[in-house]
Amino acid sequence: MSQGPARLDLRATVPDRPALAPAVEHLLRGGILAYPTETVYGFGGRCDPHGVGLVRRVKRREEAKPLLVLVRHADEVAGLRWTEGARELARIFWPGSLTLVLEDPDGIFPVGVRSGTGTVAVRVSPHPVVGLLLEGVDGPLTSTSANAPGRPAARSGEEALAAAVSLDVGDEMMVVDVGLLPASPSSTLVDCTGPEPVVVREGTVPLHRLRCALPGIHGV
Repeated sequence: MSQGPARLDLRATVPDRPALAPAVEHLLRGGILAYPTETVYGFGGRCDPHGVGLVRRVKRREEAKPLLVLVRHADEVAGLRWTEGARELARIFWPGSLTLVLEDPDGIFPVGVRSGTGTVAVRVSPHPVVGLLLEGVDGPLTSTSANAPGRPAARSGEEALAAAVSLDVGDEMMVVDVGLLPASPSSTLVDCTGPEPVVVREGTVPLHRLRCALPGIHGV
């Protein structure tokens, strides 16, 4: 019988490779995490069919809503279709709270991350825990806010654990608890699949800053 999510309590320490080793091992065994990002806690796992399917089942994610992807750097997703606008935004704002929607014409990413229209939402997070996890698994991780549908996203490990319990998650999940995160808007989401980038959701990176880099970017 499942024992419920494990909790890796890092509130009293600076998370480093040794401290995060249990979380990395959990991912490599096919498990998923609740982990901190620069905005809120997220649910995520390795970006393969098993990991994607597990996160989507846990989150009860609607089929039409793909998971986004966290990577170490833009070169890690060089196979996506990069427009000049997307390259410029990534150059200026990554690592940062800016998510770019890019075309995946060759089907690099599995269904559930790749949308029905063949796009993928990708970001380079500045949070050090995310960087260490990505380094540990040597590849991308999926991300979606740590909450039950319709509930606020978790800002603490305690809230992330409560969300997982409310979703009847078992020991397939481990909660990486670094304590309370500062209040933050969501990441800004920009669709870079057309001739000019379009802001789908304005968040941490405001439109006026984006326009300093790309004057022709379209607002919401």
